[in-house]
Amino acid sequence: MLRLTAILYCFVAATMAGIGVITVLSMGYTAVMPILIAAGAGAALALPVSWMIAARITT
Repeated sequence: MLRLTAILYCFVAATMAGIGVITVLSMGYTAVMPILIAAGAGAALALPVSWMIAARITT
């Protein structure tokens, strides 16, 4: 299941980081720091999400 989680993480992290960056930009924050924080938060939250998706796929 760890391999599946790692593969899913690549896609989920890119998607969630992109959603975070688009959200921050649509709120009007154009500085570098809010964009990096949003991308980092999306990438960090993608780990448990990809783990849950992998668990549902394998059952």
